[in-house]
Amino acid sequence: MDHFTLRDGVLHAEDVPIPAIAAAVGSPVYIYSRATLTRHAQVFLAGLGGVPRKHVAFAVKSNPNLAVLRLLAKEGFGADCVSGGEVERALAAGMAPEGIVFSGVGKTAAELKRGLEAGIGQFNLESEEEGVELAQIAAALGLTARCALRVNPDVDAGTHGKISTGKAENKFGVAYDKAAGIYGRLSALPGLEMRGLAVHIGSQLASLEPLEAAFTRMGVLMQDIRVQGDNVTHMDLGGGIGVPYKAGDRMPSPADYGAMVARVTGNWGTTLMFEPGRVISGNSGVLVTRVIRVKPGVSAPFVVVDAAMNDLARPALYDAWHDFIAVEPTGAQMVANIVGPICESSDTFAMGRTIDAVGAGDLAVFRTAGAYGATMANTYNSRALVPEVMVDGDKWAIVADRIEPATILAAERVPDWLD
Repeated sequence: MDHFTLRDGVLHAEDVPIPAIAAAVGSPVYIYSRATLTRHAQVFLAGLGGVPRKHVAFAVKSNPNLAVLRLLAKEGFGADCVSGGEVERALAAGMAPEGIVFSGVGKTAAELKRGLEAGIGQFNLESEEEGVELAQIAAALGLTARCALRVNPDVDAGTHGKISTGKAENKFGVAYDKAAGIYGRLSALPGLEMRGLAVHIGSQLASLEPLEAAFTRMGVLMQDIRVQGDNVTHMDLGGGIGVPYKAGDRMPSPADYGAMVARVTGNWGTTLMFEPGRVISGNSGVLVTRVIRVKPGVSAPFVVVDAAMNDLARPALYDAWHDFIAVEPTGAQMVANIVGPICESSDTFAMGRTIDAVGAGDLAVFRTAGAYGATMANTYNSRALVPEVMVDGDKWAIVADRIEPATILAAERVPDWLD
């Protein structure tokens, strides 16, 4: 459920007509619904009602906007961060340091040191080498790093290959059969408090079966580590629940997910940690775009819009589907190719798709764009960086400015020896 609905023939974001925002801010522009974000956060927490001890950390990479993070902090969420920059964003948004989980396969020494000094709650170690380096840094600072070891369970998530992270050939975590030994050696190092295990097998999962298989394997590993005499008090189960991008998509509900987790982990005796991302933010946002023109094509016309692959990269990266609907639909439909203005054939949002009939100057939106949308935007072709807006009832505010090409150009320098 979201709060983007037609009223009197015009698409609204909560109580605000989208044309009003586009007239004030321009297009393209991302719009987020506070009501949708809040509802999804609360539904996810309710789904985990059968889990007695838990910590939920929002996957910042899915939407790092400060307003989004501040809202989720108010709902009791911590932050799952995969870079030093994301840690700084979580702190700036008011998230408690102890609620931050620092993940990521390539944390630098400087990032590890900053995380220690900030007092973050847990480092998810991706390798034995990272653990040794962190132990040395922590000991030098007279601090102790609370850690979990990320394990690659070699479970196929059944999702797109570019967002699968739990197979043996993926770069994430340590090999399952090596994990107990690594955990034991790291537990002996001064400066580390090894307290648990972490697993995350991928994103946009349409079935709970791969997750259950991964969690079951992790439960066996947890018992093996305890038998060898090491402590396991926390188990980080990651994220990955998918969201429907088009009609007919069937995804696990948070309630179904929570019931599975409670069943599989009921005798673990640990605090469970979760890292939801798109299941919270995905349907909370849309990308508003304006049709530049419609040009003839061989088999279908090209609807050329002012949004591009630099604003919404998922279709170019993953052939991802985003529903495309007119802001003021007439009821008529057309078959068209939806493309952006960038000089790449991959700047294509849909080919041969049946859509609301649109013409030059019309507004439309790409739906389910609240996750992995603005966060992946860039300035390719010297385009502006897309702005972001948040709506709350009949109020709205710009929560990230449009960064114009001139501003980006002003940050560049020509060396004297080229004059």
